[in-house]
Amino acid sequence: MSLEGNHAENARLLHSALDAGINYFDTADLYQQGENEVTVGKAFKGMRDKVVVATKVGNQWRSDGSGWDWNPSKSYILEAVNKSLQRLQTDYIDLYQLHGGTIEDPIDETIEAFEELKRQGKIRYYGISSIRPNVIREYVKRSNISSVMMQYSLLDRRPEEECLDLLHEHQISVLARGSYAQGLLLGKPAKPYLGCSEAEVAQAAGAVRALAGPERSEAEVAARFVLYHDTVSSAVLGIRTAEQLSDAVRVAQSVPLAYSDMQKLMQVLSPKKYEQHR
Repeated sequence: MSLEGNHAENARLLHSALDAGINYFDTADLYQQGENEVTVGKAFKGMRDKVVVATKVGNQWRSDGSGWDWNPSKSYILEAVNKSLQRLQTDYIDLYQLHGGTIEDPIDETIEAFEELKRQGKIRYYGISSIRPNVIREYVKRSNISSVMMQYSLLDRRPEEECLDLLHEHQISVLARGSYAQGLLLGKPAKPYLGCSEAEVAQAAGAVRALAGPERSEAEVAARFVLYHDTVSSAVLGIRTAEQLSDAVRVAQSVPLAYSDMQKLMQVLSPKKYEQHR
C-alpha cells in the first residue's frame, strides 16, 4: 500500500527486500485501483516460487471511479480473483483475504467462495482483515481461515482483550499491521490516537525510545512488541523508501524482546477495549 514510485523503482525496492530475506508481500485490489497488484506482479514475474503473495478482496470500485462499495458476495469474489490473478501475473494467490467485514455480511456465502477457490487451485489459503471481535469469532467458528490481519501496536492493544488468545487457541496466525502507529512510536510529534491522549502517546513513544539505543532501533522495539505474542506470525510493515526497508530488515534480523522489556512496555498504558462490534 505504501509504494508510490513507478514500476521500475518499486521493483528495485521489492527485489532489495527479497534479497534481504523478506519474502511475504501483501497487497490488495483496492490499492491504487489495482495498480499496486500490477506493480507487485511486474516485480516478481519469473520468480514467483521465491515469494509469498497475499492480496485482498471485498471493496468494489465504482465504474465512475468515485469510490468503492463493500461487496463480500460469492459472485463478486469469484469474479474479482481472476482480475487479481491477471494483475499479479500469476495463476495462484498464496493468501487471499477478505478486506474487512461486518456481522451483517452473508458470511457462509463468503466462506463458500474462498473454499471453492481453494478447490480450484486459484488460492492456497484464505483469511480476513478485520479488527472486529464479533466478525473474527464468526470466522473462527464457521470457516477454515489461516490468518487474521489486524491493527496491533503498543498504542492499540485492543486485540489482546480476546482476539489474540482465541486465534492462538485455534492455530490461526495474526498478521499485525500498524505496528508503528503511524510513526507516532518512532519520533513523529505526538497527537491523540485511537482514544489515547497526546500525553499518553508521548509516554508510549518515550518508553520505546528508552529501550532503543545504538544496538536496537525504535522500529525494532515497536515491531518486536507485536511479534512477542505467539500467534503473531508477521509484522506487516509499509515500505516506501530504502531507509524504511533498512528498518524492516533490522526488525527481521533482531532478537525478540526480553520478558523484562515487554513488562516495561505493557505497564506504560492500560489497553483500550473495543466499544463496538463485540
